[in-house]
Amino acid sequence: MYTSFFGLHEKPFSITPDPRYLFMSERHAEALAHLLYGVREAGGFIQLTGEVGTGKTTLVRSLLQQLPDTADVALVLNPQLTRIEFLCAICEELGVPLPEARGSIKALTDALNRFLLENHSRGRRTILIVDEAQNLKPDVLEQVRLLTNLETTKQKLLQIILIGQPELRVLLGRNDMRQLAQRITGRYHLEPLSRPEAEAYIDHRVKVAGGVGRIFAGGARREIYRLARGIPRMINVIADRALLGAFTAESSQVTPAIVRRAAAEVYDRPTAALPPWLRWLGLALLPAAAIVALLVSGWWLPERGDGAAPTASPQPAATSTAPGTIDRNPGLDSLGAVLDGLPATADADAAYARLFQLWNASYQPGPEGACQQAEALGLRCLLQHGTLDDVTALDTPVILSLRSHKGIEHQAVLTAFDERVGDLSVAGRDYQVAAGEIADFWQGEYLLLWRPQTRDVKAFVPGMRDPDIRWLRASLATIQGEPIEPMQSDLYDAGLEARVKQYQRERRLTADGLVSHQTQIAIIAELGAAGTPRLARAN
Repeated sequence: MYTSFFGLHEKPFSITPDPRYLFMSERHAEALAHLLYGVREAGGFIQLTGEVGTGKTTLVRSLLQQLPDTADVALVLNPQLTRIEFLCAICEELGVPLPEARGSIKALTDALNRFLLENHSRGRRTILIVDEAQNLKPDVLEQVRLLTNLETTKQKLLQIILIGQPELRVLLGRNDMRQLAQRITGRYHLEPLSRPEAEAYIDHRVKVAGGVGRIFAGGARREIYRLARGIPRMINVIADRALLGAFTAESSQVTPAIVRRAAAEVYDRPTAALPPWLRWLGLALLPAAAIVALLVSGWWLPERGDGAAPTASPQPAATSTAPGTIDRNPGLDSLGAVLDGLPATADADAAYARLFQLWNASYQPGPEGACQQAEALGLRCLLQHGTLDDVTALDTPVILSLRSHKGIEHQAVLTAFDERVGDLSVAGRDYQVAAGEIADFWQGEYLLLWRPQTRDVKAFVPGMRDPDIRWLRASLATIQGEPIEPMQSDLYDAGLEARVKQYQRERRLTADGLVSHQTQIAIIAELGAAGTPRLARAN
C-alpha cells in the first residue's frame, strides 16, 4: 500500500525472515562466534538465550549457512514432546531408520548411537539444535543429557545447542538440573540492539527495500528504539505501522509523532497526546493563563519532525563554510555551496550509476533496487555507520549520505581521499573538497559494493573449519609476504588468528580476529582483485 508512495519496491519491515535483510549487529556477530566456537568443540552443550524477538532464529539460520559440509544437523523446532517423540524427531531429522520397537527408548537410543558411531568413523560431525528449549519437560531434558553419554574413548559423538528465552536460564539453574548445567561448555545471552545499532538496522532495511534518502527522521528512529526497547521484531512491527501512518497522512517522512501513534496502536493503548507531567497534573487543574505562560516561555513546546525541540530564539546555524572554520585551499570547491545549490530531489540514482561505473557495470533506475542489481552481477552491498578512518581502511569507493544546510540529504560517491582533500561525485558532477567539510556534512552512513572471493558470503571466526579458510591463509600470506603454515589447512587456528589480528591492527580495523565483511573487503582491495576499484589518494 505505502511502498510506491515512498519509492520502495517491497515492504522493508516484514517479520518473515529474508536473508537479504540480515543485519548482523556486534552482539549478533559475537553470539554467532560463540556458537561456531562451540560447534568445533567435541561434546557438551551450548546455551543461547535471549528475549522474544531479539534474533535467535536469525542466528540459527546464519549458523546453519556456515557449518561445514561434513556436519549433519538435527533441528527440533517444537520441543513440547515426550521422550519417545523427542528421540523419534531426532532420528527423522538425521535420516536414521526407526527401529521396529519405536516405542522403546532403549531401541531408539541404540539406533541413534549406531548412526553417530558410523558418522564419526566417516569424519562427520553430528549436531542437535533445539529451539524454544525453555519448553522442554524435565524428563526430556534428562534424556537430552543422557544423549551426551554417547561417546568414544576420546570425544563425545553429539554436539547439542539449546536455544531459548530467558526462562531457559532459570530452568537450568534448578537444583535438579545441575547435572545437565555442569555439562554446558558455552553460554551467551543475546541482548537487544543498542540505539546506534537500532538506527542502523532501520536504515539498512529501508535501503535494501530500495529506499532513497532519509524516510525516517532522526527523532523517529530514536523513538522507535525507545518504544521497541531495541528488540528487532518490535522495531519491525512499529516501523511498518509508522510507514502506513505516514502514508495515510501523506507525509513524505516518518516523524516522532507518527511513531508514537503507531506504537500506541501496536501496543493497543491510548496515544499520549500530552507530555507525562501534564497528563498527571491534569489539564483541568491549570488555569488557562498558566498554560499560555508555559507555552510562551518555551517550557513545553511540540516536537519538530526531526525530533529536536525548537529553541525560544533561534540563532543562525554555524556552518563549516564560515570564514576561518575550514582551512580550505582556494582552488577547492565549497561542499556547503555545492549541496545547497542542489534541488530537493533524490540524487541516489546518479550515485548508484557512478558507483556501478567504477565496477565496470551498468545501473538501471527502476523497481529493482541497486543491491538486487549488484547481486545479479556477483556483487554485494554493504551498508555501515562509521568514520572516515573506517572508510579509508576499507580502501574502496563508497556512497556517503551528506546533509546540506537546508537539512536535505544527498548521496555522493567518494572516489579519492587523503587527510587534506577528497574527490566527490554529486548529482553526476565531480568536485574536490576539503576533507574537513566532508566530515562536517556527512551523517556517518556509507554504502559500498564488494565482490566476495569465497563460495558463500560468510564471516570467519577462530575455531571455524571451512574450505574457504585456505583462501584467507593464502591472501594474508601474499599480503604479509610470509606463509601461514599449514597453508592447506581449513582450520582457523591460533596461528592464523594472530596473523589476522596483525593485519587488522596495521590497517586500523577492529583487531578482534573476526574476519567480517569489512576485513574481507580490505583484503580483496589490497590484493588488487581484477575489476575491484580502490579508493585513490586525492591529487
